[in-house]
Amino acid sequence: MSLSSTAISGLSTTTISGLTTTEIIAFDTTELGYFSTTQVNAINTTDIAALTNTQVKGLNSTFIAGLNTTQITNLTTTELSLLSTAQLNFMETTDVAVLTTTQVGGLTVAQLNALNSTTLGALSTTQVTALSTTQVAGLTTTTLNRLETTDLVALTTTEVSALTAAQLNGLNTTTLGALTTTQVSSLTTTQVAGLTTVALNNLETTDVVALTTTQVDALTLAQLNGLTSTALGALTTTQVTALSTTQVAGLTTTALNRIETTDVVALTTTQIGALTAAQLNGLNTTNLGALSTTQVTALTTTQVAGLSTTQLNKLETTDLVALTTTEIGALTAAQLNGLNTTALAALTTTQVTSLSTTQVAGLSTTQLNALETTDLVALTTTEIGALTAAQL
Repeated sequence: MSLSSTAISGLSTTTISGLTTTEIIAFDTTELGYFSTTQVNAINTTDIAALTNTQVKGLNSTFIAGLNTTQITNLTTTELSLLSTAQLNFMETTDVAVLTTTQVGGLTVAQLNALNSTTLGALSTTQVTALSTTQVAGLTTTTLNRLETTDLVALTTTEVSALTAAQLNGLNTTTLGALTTTQVSSLTTTQVAGLTTVALNNLETTDVVALTTTQVDALTLAQLNGLTSTALGALTTTQVTALSTTQVAGLTTTALNRIETTDVVALTTTQIGALTAAQLNGLNTTNLGALSTTQVTALTTTQVAGLSTTQLNKLETTDLVALTTTEIGALTAAQLNGLNTTALAALTTTQVTSLSTTQVAGLSTTQLNALETTDLVALTTTEIGALTAAQL
């Protein structure tokens, strides 16, 4: 027969502290439920560690909240794992804070995900970093977003690497922005490739800069084209030059024009060679004008032939002069006739003398008159022979 609440309340703390382990574990859950906070505190720590599974599962809020920090640290990992999520949330924040790393490491994923904001917020950075990769990978986005910023920042690179794409994409702006550059650079290529554009754009500028070239190379076209001006503009020249030709060829003109001018200049000749006519024709005046002579001379004849007259006229004079005779030979009559007087006058005698008879025959009188006298004089007899009566 169970002792009544009156009988239990009549037990002094001296009597309780003098009880043997056998006597303590003889109490049923109803009797333990009658214990006051003072009486709970009187139970020896060895007896707390000896509580049976049935007793642990039946502990009420008064008993759990009444445990002092010394008793809490003496709970075995088995006892803690038996506590329901409701029971865990009955713990005082001071009690949660003293849980050993071993005890925290013994909590189940279900227990961790059921902790309320107060209980979860009571965990120290030391306790959070003690979580196993299995525990971290099992946390819901709700739980992750409940962690204190200081705790999130304390996650080890191993723990961060255990996060799934779903977890990372579920982090709110504050939580995602709290990640350190070290944590961001520790993300695997699989994690990076799985990030939504929203998540990528929520990263701090310093975190974007911290992405390794391997991580940048793992970004999909959808991710790159979805980056905001701030995020894309934050990429360093090293990161931009790490983009594969597939990534470069897949960039929209909007994305290309969001890249900083210094990054455009840093594009390798191989990357330049991967740009389509549509991309080149979509470049704004600033970015097109930023191309170096080395980059312009790296353009293929197909790329040159695909340039609009608008884009040709936007090229810097030094870039026009740098066009190789092969590139000049790829220009159509329409392109040549569309060149303004400044652009046409910039052509060198070597470039003019490399024009084919078809190109010369297609020049309008306006274009012929725009040529420098030195260029006209340099026309070969074959080119002169290609001029029509109307041109002459």
